[in-house]
Amino acid sequence: MEALSQAITSGIAVPYKTTSSLVQSHGLSSLILRKTRSPANHLPNSSRSSLVRASSIQHSESSAPIDLSDPNWKSKYERDFEQRFSIPHITDVFPDAEAIPSTFCLKMRSPTEDFVGGYPSDEEWHGYINNNDRVLLKVISYSSPTSAGAQCIDPGCSWVEQWIHRAGPREKIYFRPEQVKAAIITCGGLCPGLNDVIRHIVITLEIYGVKNIVGIPFGYRGFSDKDLTEMPLSRKVVQNIHLSGGSLLGVSRGGPSVSEIVDSMEERGINMLFVLGGNGTHAGANAIHDECRKRKMKVAVVGVPKTIDNDILHMDKTFGFDTAVEEAQRAINSAYIEAHSAYHGIGIVKLMGRNSGFIAMQASLASGQVDICLIPEVPFNLHGPHGVLKHLKYLIETKGSAVICVAEGAGQNLLEKTNAKDASGNTVLGDFGVYIQQETKKYFKEVSIPIDVKYIDPTYMIRAVRANASDGILCTVLGQNAVHGAFAGYSGITVGIINTHYAYLPITEVIEYPKSVDPNSRMWHRCLTSTGQPDFI
Repeated sequence: MEALSQAITSGIAVPYKTTSSLVQSHGLSSLILRKTRSPANHLPNSSRSSLVRASSIQHSESSAPIDLSDPNWKSKYERDFEQRFSIPHITDVFPDAEAIPSTFCLKMRSPTEDFVGGYPSDEEWHGYINNNDRVLLKVISYSSPTSAGAQCIDPGCSWVEQWIHRAGPREKIYFRPEQVKAAIITCGGLCPGLNDVIRHIVITLEIYGVKNIVGIPFGYRGFSDKDLTEMPLSRKVVQNIHLSGGSLLGVSRGGPSVSEIVDSMEERGINMLFVLGGNGTHAGANAIHDECRKRKMKVAVVGVPKTIDNDILHMDKTFGFDTAVEEAQRAINSAYIEAHSAYHGIGIVKLMGRNSGFIAMQASLASGQVDICLIPEVPFNLHGPHGVLKHLKYLIETKGSAVICVAEGAGQNLLEKTNAKDASGNTVLGDFGVYIQQETKKYFKEVSIPIDVKYIDPTYMIRAVRANASDGILCTVLGQNAVHGAFAGYSGITVGIINTHYAYLPITEVIEYPKSVDPNSRMWHRCLTSTGQPDFI
C-alpha cells in the first residue's frame, strides 16, 4: 500500500468527542474548546498519508468555520454535512450518461438472460430504493455534554439531523450488464467472511445479467504481477466457498502505484471494481476512483469495509468482528480453566486490535471470566501502587486466580520503539502479550509469591475461521448492496451498516481516522463493571 499512498493527498481531519470535560466543537470559532485527535495518533503511516479529506469540521477546505452566534448555524451545518456525505456519481463526469431500466428484479425470469430485445421495465415492482431515501447517522439526542459517550456540536448538545444515503437497488442503472467486466479484490489480512462477500457479489452481478466476472489474485499485487492471472468467477465457482475461511482470491499487503493499477484496469477492460479491505485499502480504492475520473473512464469503484478490528468510522460493525468475538471466547475460556485449575494461576489472552480495542472489550464482556481488560485507548501503568501488577497481586490473594485480556495495540508506550514497517506501511507493534507475561513473572518472583502463568495468542486461529451466522448475514447484504451501488452509477463509495440500516458513504469520510473505543462510552463502562478493574493510573 506504500506505493498507493504516495498518490493520495495527505491530510487528517480532527475528530471531536465530548466527555465530562470535552465538547465536540467542529472547529467553531465562537467557542474556546479543547480538541483531541482521537485515535489519529495511532494511525499507520500509510493510512495517515492516504487520507484525502483535509478537514471535516468546516464547510469546505476553503470556507470559514461555522459560527455558533449565527442564528442559522444549524441549517448551515446540515447543508455542510449533506455536501460532505454526498456520494460521487458517474454523471458528475459524464452528465449525458444514459440511465436505463434496472435489470435487477426478483420477479420470475432468468437471471442471465440476454437483453437483445431491449431492457425490461419493472417499474411496478416496489423493491427499489428511491435516490432520496436517507438513513439517520446519529440516533441519540444527548441532553448534556456530560452524558456518557456524548457527541455534541455545541455546548447545549443541540439536535442536528445528519442523513446519509440508503443502500439498495435503484430503478435506473448506468451500466449495461453485457458491457460490464467486474473485478473483485481482497486486500490486507485474512478476516472471517471474505468468501461470503465474494460469493454474493458474484451472485448479484449474475442476477443483473453480468457474465464477465473475474477475481484479481492477492490484492492490488495481482494488477502488476505477470505471474498472477485473473480468476474467472461464476455462481458455480463460488457456490460453496462460504463454507471455508480465508479468501478464494488470496490476500496481500502493498502493491503497485495507482497509475499502474488503472493502466491494468484499462488494459483488461474492467469497469466495475469491488475492493474488500480496511482503511488503507479503501484509501487506495479512493485513489483509483480519482485516477479513473481524471482519465474520464466510466468505472465504478466500490469498497466493502473489511477489518476484524471493527475500526471503520461511522459503521455499527464490520464483517468478521462478531465471529472474532465469538471465537475469542474459546481462548478466554481456556485461559480461565488453566488459571482456575492451577495454584495461583494467571491466564493471559492477547487478541487483535492494533489501534482499537473493540474485540478485547466485547470478548471480555461476553465471557464474564476476565478480571483485567487492557486496550489501546485507555492508558495504564503496569507498576506502582495503582498499577496492573498490584491489582493482579490482590486478585491472586483474594481469588486465587486471574484472567487478563489484552488488545495487541495496548501498552505500546511501555515497549521499545521500532522503526520497522510492514508492507502496508503500518508500524510493526511490539508484542505486549509476551511483555506482560514476562513482567508478571518477574514481579511475583520479587514479592515471593509462586504463580503459574499461561499465555494464549489465538490471532491466526481466529482470522482463519469461517464466518458465523451473524457475520454471514452481514456479508450477504454488504455484497449485494455493493453491486447495487455500482449499477446505480456510484463510485468512490463504501457500503456499511448504520444504526441497523445499510447505507452508502463516500470513502473519503470513512478513512479520516480509525474508529476507536470511547473510554467514556457506556460499552466500556459495562466492560469495567463486568471485570471489576480499577483505573491503573
